[in-house]
Amino acid sequence: MAQPNHESTACAGDVLGAYLRAQATAFLRGLRLHEESGADAAEGSDAARSLRGAARRISGSLATFRVVTESSWADGLRTELVWLSSTLADEHAYAARLDRLMDALHRLSGSSEVPAPRGSAGALTVGSARAGALLERQLTLARTRSHSATLQALGSARFHAVADAVAVLASEVPLNVVAARGRVDDVLVPLAAVAETRLSAAVTTLPPAEDTHPYNADHDGRWHEVRRLLRVHRYAREALGEDVTRAAAAGEALDRHRDAAEAAAASATAARTPRIAPATAYALGVLHADQRHEAGAARFDFRQIWLPEPAVTPR
Repeated sequence: MAQPNHESTACAGDVLGAYLRAQATAFLRGLRLHEESGADAAEGSDAARSLRGAARRISGSLATFRVVTESSWADGLRTELVWLSSTLADEHAYAARLDRLMDALHRLSGSSEVPAPRGSAGALTVGSARAGALLERQLTLARTRSHSATLQALGSARFHAVADAVAVLASEVPLNVVAARGRVDDVLVPLAAVAETRLSAAVTTLPPAEDTHPYNADHDGRWHEVRRLLRVHRYAREALGEDVTRAAAAGEALDRHRDAAEAAAASATAARTPRIAPATAYALGVLHADQRHEAGAARFDFRQIWLPEPAVTPR
């Protein structure tokens, strides 16, 4: 593991302040790019991703190192950043879910083009084509609603207040004077260790490696909680200047798990649509099974990266 980029005698406030100011600057840069992207969907998506990443890092750090900051300020800003990050994430999530499911349908139906054009129903079975059309209607509607909610949020007084608060943070971090004067090893390192302990405790609640049945969605919530805590742990280590390569790789595996689990849920929801044809329901069932297998594979990958004991190959 890389050595921290701070001296053991450095003040906790200096190290945390530098990290928070850097993330605030990244947030403001992402906001500027988002405003400049206009109708360019690709640039807008990249800018929104940058905004979300900076917002998550600031809110995660304020949660982990709360006692080093002015707690009332930290709690208020963290709440607003969580709201903003969640709002910005929804539209992207629906678009990515639709792309994932359409690509999987084309792959499962044996299309020679990956991904095949969405309008080329001849490359699909009738059931797959109708399943794709149904998913596209449902997820496009959800994405449109999320887009409207995002535009409304970005134009709100609430958002402008958040942006103003982050702009202030880019130049000045409200700190607890006493805690901020402490050494990094005495203040920040123990707080980061608490975040790691919470993650370790959550990992122990995961089903055993032998429980690899791909359709077991009952434990998805536990895996999503591990994903959340891993992200908090990773950001704490980032703030300390430590190597987070392993945590990032494990996080990517859990991102794939989340994406596959939510795609499977979308397939199941579509399959419950009243009066759909049996062939359509069958195609959606096959798609659901495929995504649950993907979720199982992602669980296996996480264990390979994060846990010391050998994992069992998923069936």
